[in-house]
Amino acid sequence: MIRFVMDGRLRTLENCDPTQTVLEWLREEENRTGTKEGCAEGDCGACTVALGDLVDGKVRYRAINACIVFLPMLHGRELVTVESIGSSKAMHPVQQAMVDNHGSQCGFCTPGFIMSLFARYQDSDAALPSSANTVLAGNLCRCTGYGPIQQSAEEVVPDPSIQNRFGGPDTIKLLQKIADEPAGELRFSDAAFQTERLGYVPVTEASLADLLTAHPDATVVAGATDVGLWVTKALKNLETVIFLGNINSLQTVDETDAGLKIGAGVKYSDALSVLSALHTDIGALLTRLGSVQVRNSGTIGGNIANGSPIGDTPPILIALDATLTLGSANGERSLALEDFFIDYGKQDLRPGEYVKSVTVPPITSDVVFRTYKISKRFDQDISAVCAAFAIKVSGGIVQSARIAFGGMAPTPKRAAACEMALSGKPWTLETVEQACAEMAKDYTPITDMRASADYRLKVAQNLLKKAFLEATGKTRTRILEAQA
Repeated sequence: MIRFVMDGRLRTLENCDPTQTVLEWLREEENRTGTKEGCAEGDCGACTVALGDLVDGKVRYRAINACIVFLPMLHGRELVTVESIGSSKAMHPVQQAMVDNHGSQCGFCTPGFIMSLFARYQDSDAALPSSANTVLAGNLCRCTGYGPIQQSAEEVVPDPSIQNRFGGPDTIKLLQKIADEPAGELRFSDAAFQTERLGYVPVTEASLADLLTAHPDATVVAGATDVGLWVTKALKNLETVIFLGNINSLQTVDETDAGLKIGAGVKYSDALSVLSALHTDIGALLTRLGSVQVRNSGTIGGNIANGSPIGDTPPILIALDATLTLGSANGERSLALEDFFIDYGKQDLRPGEYVKSVTVPPITSDVVFRTYKISKRFDQDISAVCAAFAIKVSGGIVQSARIAFGGMAPTPKRAAACEMALSGKPWTLETVEQACAEMAKDYTPITDMRASADYRLKVAQNLLKKAFLEATGKTRTRILEAQA
């Protein structure tokens, strides 16, 4: 069974379908139709709800997409829907602001906007963005009535000094009561698929390792930002699912002698501040990875384990020579992250193993580091090309180069020929242009809906030039020369 808090009371669900989404449960079983289904893939934000987690003795609220979050992921948390926060007689401040500014047109998207603003209002968490545009980037209004909505968002700002009924002592006590409880086995029979589905929510890595030994073919779910679509769009039947969100040891970030050690369960929102401190380029790119809702659910480890060739974090981590640690009942195994990706859809993950952590070395002062994301939309879009450059320069000579791209090959991949053309050569534009030419030996990109093969290769080459021009301060000079 799973246990969570909703509307101030403890809820218990037994034998629920481990792949039923929170959105389906709310609408079809709880008759809470305020939460809408717009896209069923975590894009439009109409289904936005808030999840409350107990963090350092306080309840932290964050907006998530209910359409791609499975019911077992509520275990040990508080679920807040638009029906939870107010009524026509006693509206929440964000609801009142939307009324005052006429921020609702057809009304379909409105609950999602309300819940995104609710999470922002309730939480003074520094990891959350403060800009109204960034907070609402994951919420789409098909009436295009963004002006009044933005005005409402700007008028209602978080005020930690104002006490309200959310996150109070009673809620904290309920969450403390269920904080470390394992959910046990969730068993659900599906007559339509003529199968039985199993779900597990372990709270320790030891339990996880035992489960993976017993169920080596199980689907392991961290944030479900990708796996959720397997169910809602691909209609896959996941027979055994293991959820990682309640294993605290996978959600830590530690400074070690080898570098920054990030647990596989650390969400993007939680990693944002430490990775931004590592380099501002990383922070800038991560704020474009999905939406606030996606970053509140998705994890660093999940992006790695998924092995997608267009994941945004692997190129960065590969360029920085990150080390991956895998866990299992037999102990730990470490390898260079770049060696983890074998081929499209194939990773070096043995039966019973799981992604445990990734360690990112520090960026030294003699390394030119840049990372870029190229996509059709600035916010909430999948990369056509994602690039990361870590080029060590001393005395005007390139000592070493690590260049990695996503979207250019079946896996995140280094540009070996390009790196060789740079290493040992003067750090000049002539050298860079020669290295760009070598990039054609490294990649044979495909043409798809996001970009053509020619475009991808040309962009990849230009991004290396961009990195050089920015690092050497010659960007303005080149612009003036082009205008002359």
